[in-house]
Amino acid sequence: MTVPGRRSSTFIRLLRSGFTDPQAAAQLLDTDALAAVRADPVLLDALGATADPDLALRGLVRLAEAQQETDPPALLPTLITAKPLRDRLLGVLGASEALADHLARHPRDWQALVTYEAADLHPGLAEFEEGLADAHDPVALRVAYRRCLLSIAARDVCGTTDVAQTAAELADLATATLRAALRIASAAAPGDAAQCRLAVIAMGKCGGNELNYVSDVDVIFVGDAANGADEGKALQAATRLASHLMRICSETTVEGSIWPVDANLRPEGRNGPLVRTLASHLAYYQRWAKTWEFQALLKARAVAGDAELGAAYIDAITPMVWQAAERENFVADVQQMRRRVVDNIPASHVDRELKLGPGGLRDVEFAVQLLQLVHGRSDAGLRSGTTLDALHALAAGGYVGRADAAQLGDAYRFLRAMEHRIQLYRLRRTHLVPEDETDLRRLGRSMGLRTEPVAELNKAWRRHASVVRRLHEKLFYRPLLDAVAQLAPGEIRLSPAAAGQRLEALGYADPASALRHLEALASGVTRKAAIQRTLLPVLLGWFADSADPDAGLLNFRKVSDALGKTPWYLRLLRDEGAAAENLARVLSAGRFAPDLLMRAPEAVALLGDPEGLQPRTHEALEQEVLAAVGRADSAEAGVAAARGVRRRELFRTAAADLTASYGTEDQPVTDDPAVLVDRVGDAVSDLTAATIGGALRAAVRHHWGDTLPTRFAIIGVGRFGGHELGYGSDADVLFVHEPREGVDEQEAAKAAQTVIAEMRRLLQLPTADPPLLIDADLRPEGRSGPLVRTLSSYAAYYRRWSLVWESQALLRAEPVAGDEDLGRRFTELIDPLRYPVEGLGEDAVREIRRLKARMESERLPRGADPALHTKLGRGGLSDVEWTVQLIQLRHAWAEPGLRTTRTRAALAAAAAAGLIPTDEAQILDEAWVLATRVRNAVMLVRGRAGDTFPSDARELAAVGRYLGYGEGRVGEMLDDYRRITRRARAVVDDLFYGA
Repeated sequence: MTVPGRRSSTFIRLLRSGFTDPQAAAQLLDTDALAAVRADPVLLDALGATADPDLALRGLVRLAEAQQETDPPALLPTLITAKPLRDRLLGVLGASEALADHLARHPRDWQALVTYEAADLHPGLAEFEEGLADAHDPVALRVAYRRCLLSIAARDVCGTTDVAQTAAELADLATATLRAALRIASAAAPGDAAQCRLAVIAMGKCGGNELNYVSDVDVIFVGDAANGADEGKALQAATRLASHLMRICSETTVEGSIWPVDANLRPEGRNGPLVRTLASHLAYYQRWAKTWEFQALLKARAVAGDAELGAAYIDAITPMVWQAAERENFVADVQQMRRRVVDNIPASHVDRELKLGPGGLRDVEFAVQLLQLVHGRSDAGLRSGTTLDALHALAAGGYVGRADAAQLGDAYRFLRAMEHRIQLYRLRRTHLVPEDETDLRRLGRSMGLRTEPVAELNKAWRRHASVVRRLHEKLFYRPLLDAVAQLAPGEIRLSPAAAGQRLEALGYADPASALRHLEALASGVTRKAAIQRTLLPVLLGWFADSADPDAGLLNFRKVSDALGKTPWYLRLLRDEGAAAENLARVLSAGRFAPDLLMRAPEAVALLGDPEGLQPRTHEALEQEVLAAVGRADSAEAGVAAARGVRRRELFRTAAADLTASYGTEDQPVTDDPAVLVDRVGDAVSDLTAATIGGALRAAVRHHWGDTLPTRFAIIGVGRFGGHELGYGSDADVLFVHEPREGVDEQEAAKAAQTVIAEMRRLLQLPTADPPLLIDADLRPEGRSGPLVRTLSSYAAYYRRWSLVWESQALLRAEPVAGDEDLGRRFTELIDPLRYPVEGLGEDAVREIRRLKARMESERLPRGADPALHTKLGRGGLSDVEWTVQLIQLRHAWAEPGLRTTRTRAALAAAAAAGLIPTDEAQILDEAWVLATRVRNAVMLVRGRAGDTFPSDARELAAVGRYLGYGEGRVGEMLDDYRRITRRARAVVDDLFYGA
């Protein structure tokens, strides 16, 4: 009966000590190898203190069994009596399966953990070189390297060293290893070593003295001739030595590998020579190097080989590094590098990526390095290759806030410690947080989280990542406000020159004006100034992400000046995160939306309402406009109210379009730009119809009361009838009337003429609101014909005189305002013309083709690039629309789906009916959507309509940002436009011209 009881007691003890598999642990404790110590309570307590007691016990059994085969039984007695050894050895065995494997293969190496002297606690480069001194071949070097790594890991897991000291020791060990590898390579080829000088420059984390347990060691090789040797032959010899050094470290042997040596940061990368002379390096950096290469050189450090040559290299490249911020496109290059890093993370890994994901290590390193490059040119105290040292120096110099630097430093240390523990387990290069519960438990316990290790780890990780996400952008902007605000005693501020440097590096073209705006917004002791100081660091980041940061900041100042005393405005921006980001995007994206907002700043409230940017229905718009007109005491006041609604709704539409096109933290960029095109077309067309309807009601009330002497309808044609209006489009219409019973026809015609003239006058009155131009040039006989006709006059004209182009124009005719019954009867009248039975005859088809060819040759503006004109250019709007309309004229009589005024709907119906191949329909649709978006972008950016890409570089960049092209990708945007429209033109030549 006692045996089961003892087992139960042991089981419970093991469970309480942190073992997850007590049964397996009990069996391991019963093995012969541990017979001498299995009953000692000290052992169980020590195992329970490790990150993974089960793993530690398995490793200890393997090591003890290996001891029995090779040595007198010294390990276990020493383990029990010497607490430092016990903590270090079991700590390593509980954290690293890979180092347990090493100890099982080399059972005497545990003795490296016995000594506990001061020098042993904090070894330097000399101690590591001594530890590798007896290694004369790659296998021996690996064994010696692991032995040194064992001591580093022991100090790490026991807390003898912090994460920064551990990273520095790993970098020192890497330096010693590179020197040993070069020594082995030189001994293998003494002839090569004699005729060349070779310096090894460490880059990346090794160069910055902040290496991981398992990481590529980035290097650059510099060579030169020695002892009067021929330079070409010397470089060949140096290349052989460098290649051999890389193989010694990287190749897999019976003892595994050490780490890959990566020389891809050298000039020209993989395509460049492995070894260059110093002069060749300098020539490349002076002429060809990109911004990222200077950012990488910030961490360059000579570590092995010819010390004099290495020092000369560092001395020569250092001035270039600290002048990099003065290079053209510096900001764009840096932002593009960061985006490229994020874009290359597989979607399945983003949430687990410790290094490259949002709120990861790279965010901290990137932010610190950018600030170093901006301010290190004038402050040599910032020129450290070590991230935490540089962050401390930035805080000490006032370049970042002390509190921000402290929080960011804590987060960085935590994330680096996580990275170290993850890699230490199997000594594999990874930055992914594990998903397995056992791995997460070990990781959490290794970080000192013992109560609920998995839950506590996830909570702490997310908290620190959130801090990094929140602070890494703020690092740039908070000190800019401190530079113009009152600071607490003892705080250090940026000098005006340093603030200007930073603003310039962030893309502000006029730093002096930007600083004046910041001072006006953030100085003072009012509640408004305090809230602005909280908001501006984030807003400045969003402005800097746009094509025109200066305009964004200026517009924000204007809006704040107009609304700053309104309590709800600052409360909205402070409490509604989406409102602030939406406002920043809108204010910095161009002139159109900010101009609308400046005329009625209270519309900013739309940006904070979750439903505020949703388009309103035609019915809701019409109801609001007619109610506003009905309340007005004059026609002018009524239409002014209607135009005010139009202004607000244009702002709503533009703001929704811009935020969806740029994307926000809460709303990523839409995958389908056609959705945005349709949304804008519908919204602006519905708004235009409601505004015209309101003007019609106002004009009628002013002259005739409630009833016009003639029934009157307005027919939208062109883009208006097709629900495809853009921000800068005129309203193309036809006017039709029908005298009421008992009204003289001349009186009715005069009334119709009067109401049209009054509508036009009212809609174009000089006010703060954008005018709405009504264009009736598509009427019968064009400008030569009467402005308005009766329904019977239209019928007579179309019966006798109608030309084929008029039938084509009627394809997009749709009633938009006025008498609904008259509009419906007009539609019934024109249907036989636009959907002719049996389709168009060949003569009519030839006439349409002739008109199109004539338009292409005569209407394209002089000097315009036909490849880039969105309306009349190759593969542009006209090409696609005429092609679709010809299909409608030929086949709509038999295919009901083609009887639509909308271009995209007709194109889809043609493809569904088999009248056009699906792939060709997609090509035409893509070109039409792109050309429409370009026109919308031009209006949003410039504040005036245009059919071509802007010539101004900043405006062109803003169009690119709207279309989804980041900084420096304008050329790619234009190439894509040419390619897409060229493909569309090939389809048009086939379908329209029958080529």
